Amino acid sequence: MAYKRLISARKRTVGAKQTLKAIERGLAKVVYVAQTADRHVIEPILQNCLQKGIPVIRVDSMQALGKACRIEVGCAAAAITED
Repeated sequence: MAYKRLISARKRTVGAKQTLKAIERGLAKVVYVAQTADRHVIEPILQNCLQKGIPVIRVDSMQALGKACRIEVGCAAAAITED
């Protein structure tokens, strides 16, 4: 299951803005991006991950990613900041 590590992580970011901040600050270890998210929302995240060599895991939907992050709404991106 792609979400197993995210679910068990001690610290994580939830949402595109928080995830982008974590990437820019060098805190993100792994980034999860929803395939159903708007391209203009996730593109800066993908570009930053590519530049910094951070692994990206693409998941099926925003709803499933939100559920894995234990929130009631969909989520475009999330990151693990501490295992």
